[in-house]
Amino acid sequence: MRVGLGSDTHGLADERLLQALAGCELLLHAGDIGPGVLERLRSVAPVVAVRGNTDRSAEFSALPFVQRLELAGHPVALVHRREDAPADGWRLLVCGHTHRPCVEERDGRWVVNPGAAGRRGFHDRRTAALLELEPGRPPLVRLIDLGPRRGGEP
Repeated sequence: MRVGLGSDTHGLADERLLQALAGCELLLHAGDIGPGVLERLRSVAPVVAVRGNTDRSAEFSALPFVQRLELAGHPVALVHRREDAPADGWRLLVCGHTHRPCVEERDGRWVVNPGAAGRRGFHDRRTAALLELEPGRPPLVRLIDLGPRRGGEP
């Protein structure tokens, strides 16, 4: 199963992001979404999202702070801030908030932060991630460079 991961778009879902996520069966958004982003992402694949600390408008009021899913046999938790992760019940945690991409594995549990796909913030590069999940196998994660935060080419 191919899953696209994004976070911290802050209202930006440009063609570069949409092209990077093309072909995914599902998209996970780890919060700080911004207006119009979910609609654009849904043009690529179904979206599961959580509310981030800047998602205060009525558009996001129905979004939970934690989503739990089972994807290709992998229990997954989706949160905005890593510190809000449930203590147990997941082998894969997808989070955002820091604007810094990271992939960590410890004792068979994976934490993936796709970084920030938007232009607002302190990051230098815009990023997202692709996740390949198969039952009984560790997740394969590929970070995707979407270019500089302030525009231009990578």
